[in-house]
Amino acid sequence: MIGLTVLGSTGSIGISTLDVVARHPDRYRIVALTANRDVDGLYRQCLQFRPDYAVMAHRDAALSLEQRLKEAGSSINVLAGVEGLEHVASISDAHYVMAAIVGAAGLLPTLAAARAGKRVLLANKEALVVAGELFMQAVEQGGAEILPIDSEHNAVFQCMPADFSHGLDQVGVSRILLTASGGPFRTLSLDQLQDVTPDQACAHPNWDMGRKISVDSATMMNKGLEVIEACWLFHTTPDRIKVVLHPQSVIHSMVAYTDGSVLAQLGNPDMRTPIAHALAWPERIESGVAPLDLFDVARLDFEPPSLERFACLRLAYEAIEAGGTSPAILNAANEMAVDAFLSGKLRFTDIPGVIGSVLDTLPGEHGADLDTLLAIDESARRRAEQLIRNRV
Repeated sequence: MIGLTVLGSTGSIGISTLDVVARHPDRYRIVALTANRDVDGLYRQCLQFRPDYAVMAHRDAALSLEQRLKEAGSSINVLAGVEGLEHVASISDAHYVMAAIVGAAGLLPTLAAARAGKRVLLANKEALVVAGELFMQAVEQGGAEILPIDSEHNAVFQCMPADFSHGLDQVGVSRILLTASGGPFRTLSLDQLQDVTPDQACAHPNWDMGRKISVDSATMMNKGLEVIEACWLFHTTPDRIKVVLHPQSVIHSMVAYTDGSVLAQLGNPDMRTPIAHALAWPERIESGVAPLDLFDVARLDFEPPSLERFACLRLAYEAIEAGGTSPAILNAANEMAVDAFLSGKLRFTDIPGVIGSVLDTLPGEHGADLDTLLAIDESARRRAEQLIRNRV
């Protein structure tokens, strides 16, 4: 039996992971489940999957969960805070760790899993965006195995030769093509974008995602962060990664080779496919996803993204080109701006303005250690908060 810790089990990726796991009870055992504040959701999952550990990010939520589990006759060990998350990410019984905590809060437990030599099913973008160099060092030193969960990176992984870590030139890869749906506002006029609401931004046409990630998809910051991740995952530079708008979300990404071949991974837009792939790799297991019907799809469209419409994508390319701590600053400012938009404190069209201003006012540093990265993350958040207050 393979022991699995799910970091962020009550989020959309966590729920999909547990759905796949439930289809293979003879193969996987849940060692730990974690959540932020969703006591009800984690309580239900604990009763169904009976993990050894349950972790709440906040202590008050952990106390509430512990009391409810005791009343239900459960002996699950309830932990709290970053220390609890790091413990279940590195515990010996957990062979695999699904890193699905959204935002910078997932950085430390994901690093702990890498240092402990786990198979890390990586859905947390910030491990690579905020601390790419440190994270890849931890992977190498700990002997960890990284399997990407983002549908795009998982597609690239499936289309890459097994020895891609030797360098793309060495394996005949010319470039990576990351597909993007363009979100719900791909065809909306720029004037109309000023008045879009959080609910409209979260109504993704193809994917069922959390609200923060849905907004990132609408601004295409999500794709910008994926470009940064792809540089680390596939040992390449941003000039070899091209973003392609593909509104059907059927081709999840492609790899172009020097001989003119382009390999693509296709499937219905359902996160259980990359999750099942990473859980079982190099084998294949049933995921619960319906087979792709190409006759039903009928057509596949492609177009280049407009960097005027999607200024966040441009900012992400600029941040990875600058290197150092610039991607960490970009990510922190984006989290604050998206949260302000979802709270009704910021217009949708003001999101890139806040991010760009923070990048302009905070210098990027090279060779930063973890403490410096965390301090820079906090500084970027404070600066973004000031800018947001000035716009209200």
